[in-house]
Amino acid sequence: MPPSDPEPPEHGGASGVQSVDRAATALEILAREGRAGVSEIAAEMGIHKSTVSRLLAALVARELVQQDHERGKYQLGFGILRLAAAIPGRLNLVQEAGPFLRELAAGAGETVNLAVLRSGYAVNVDQARGPSTLGSQDWVGSLTPLHATASGKVLLAALTAEERGTLLQGTRLPRFTSRTLTSRVRLEEELLEVAHAGFATAREEYEIGLVSLAVPVRDHRGAVIAGISVSGPGFRFDPDAPEVLAALRDAGLAVSRRMGYSPT
Repeated sequence: MPPSDPEPPEHGGASGVQSVDRAATALEILAREGRAGVSEIAAEMGIHKSTVSRLLAALVARELVQQDHERGKYQLGFGILRLAAAIPGRLNLVQEAGPFLRELAAGAGETVNLAVLRSGYAVNVDQARGPSTLGSQDWVGSLTPLHATASGKVLLAALTAEERGTLLQGTRLPRFTSRTLTSRVRLEEELLEVAHAGFATAREEYEIGLVSLAVPVRDHRGAVIAGISVSGPGFRFDPDAPEVLAALRDAGLAVSRRMGYSPT
């Protein structure tokens, strides 16, 4: 028995919202399946094939969907790419990340920084301070070393070995404290661990007494575009605390989603 699908006018009010919802659902099905026919989409959505046909025709007219006429299947069209291409350039990383940085800082009680890779350094582009960080250093605009900071390690770990080689070619790894990694071999070993674990730590490697924990921020392609870190004095901040890492991961994923990232 065919699904019940009354045919209200497709304009205005609740019916207009329903049409938008159906169009979005059809696009999500095509995004997931790659290709699908009218019958498959209708069955999943629980509506008549005639309704799906009209819906797809409207999407085809907007180039959001295209049809393989030989197979009769539908797939996402170039219009989707046109719309998607306009998003990254309009997203402001600092603006999108700000609320999540402040929430994380309030929960952790420590300093939270957002850093990007520029000219061989981790550049801090935004900062939020928790209630325990009054009088702490303002890191915004600071160039910090990639090999001695948690955010820097996250950014380095996202590069290929060849890209890291080019970036670090001809440069030594300066020592800031007795704990700074100055061996390229040891650094590469740690970066492999960072890439596998999805987070990085720095324990008094840049400043004595300062420890930090960082996770990546990804864009719509899945590429790492920034690092979010929580840092504080070693006597007070424990980067190994599971709740800290969990909160940091949540913040990193939330900002990544705002930048168009969709985890698989």
